[in-house]
Amino acid sequence: MLPPPSHQSFERLAHRGNLLQLVELRWLAVAGQLLTILLVDQLLDVPLPLREMLALLGLLALFNLASWSRTRLSVPVVNGELFAGLLVDVAVLTGQLYYSGGITNPFVFLYLLQVALASVLLRPRYVWAMVVATSLAFAALVHWHRPLGEGAVALSDDYIGGLLVCFMVCASLLVIFIGRISRNLRQRDASLAQLRQRAAEEEHIVRMGLLASGAAHELGTPLATLAVILGDWSRMAPFAGEPELREEMEEMQRQIGRCKTIVAGILSSAGETRGDAPVETTLHAFLDRLVADWQRSRAAARLQYHRDGVDLPIVSDTALQQMVGNILDNALEAAPGAPLRLEAQWDEETLTLRVRDHGPGFPAAMLDRLGTPYQSSKGMPGRGLGLFLSVNVARTLGGQVTAHNVPGGAEVVITLPLSALLAGDDADEDEDDDGR
Repeated sequence: MLPPPSHQSFERLAHRGNLLQLVELRWLAVAGQLLTILLVDQLLDVPLPLREMLALLGLLALFNLASWSRTRLSVPVVNGELFAGLLVDVAVLTGQLYYSGGITNPFVFLYLLQVALASVLLRPRYVWAMVVATSLAFAALVHWHRPLGEGAVALSDDYIGGLLVCFMVCASLLVIFIGRISRNLRQRDASLAQLRQRAAEEEHIVRMGLLASGAAHELGTPLATLAVILGDWSRMAPFAGEPELREEMEEMQRQIGRCKTIVAGILSSAGETRGDAPVETTLHAFLDRLVADWQRSRAAARLQYHRDGVDLPIVSDTALQQMVGNILDNALEAAPGAPLRLEAQWDEETLTLRVRDHGPGFPAAMLDRLGTPYQSSKGMPGRGLGLFLSVNVARTLGGQVTAHNVPGGAEVVITLPLSALLAGDDADEDEDDDGR
């Protein structure tokens, strides 16, 4: 399976698309300026330095051709290139305004278009640099420009100062609010992407649940047959007289019993997060039983277990037990024979479980995509589903699963709100207290 495109790849594609948009917009600017110059000169009979202004348009057209050719290259487009292109637009616009009245020309506020484009396309440091560049060009046109004809009206210093302040305020507000709107849109897109990813994962879990329940139904008969055969063998004289064979057969019977328990659990729960018949217990008893059951079925495993917290009444949660068991199994497979450590601690709101192993640790790529199906550090196809299911169970209970490498191994941390496990009466009392 090919790796998904990286954030840098998407950013490069976006920059290339933005450069193409600027090329198209610049052709519109060339056509619009040419039409405006001809109309003002011919219809309004306002004398303009056509040679200089048309030369500027020619330079802008040549630059746009070069920009279009640049989009055909395989070299990635960066923010600096887009900023440089906008600076060229500002320079040409400044030259046109210089030859046509400076700030008395009503088209002077086209500078705001460049600021708006920069706010959408560029990073903040480039955006504010564009505000400074356009403000300096605006201020320069106050002192250096060619008046439009001999009867041009001179503007007062107060009016010019107010005009400059108005321009800077408008440019700054454009940057601030376009930036906020863009940030809100990015957050919305990120939220939608997360929802789509979660919907896809939940659909994957439903398919896995259907397959698991079907497989569990089919496995019941052969497991029962194997149990009967092993029982018959254990009573046969050739096997009864061999202690080592008898011990191995007893281990096989235990493992078959474990398989039958797992199959029965799949068929009874059928994908439900909480059991059909919830059992009230305490947090100490639940965790102790969880650890004892896991160690009993994995006799060769060495687990160091420690818990720290005041005992609380909870509802026994099969999904949580399976989730912790999956993570312990992953740790055992990552470092077979090495001791594992499970630490449980909690306060009034949060339960935190830490599973640490002495294996090789997680690859960096797997840490970036923790909980994605078929991502395994063991190099075996089709693995990684245990951690995927654990992440989704924790998410369903309102918590999360994180992982990181530590010196000499790796650590997986499960964080859950205790409200997802508390017994019903206590939860109701907490809600009543909150209501009061």
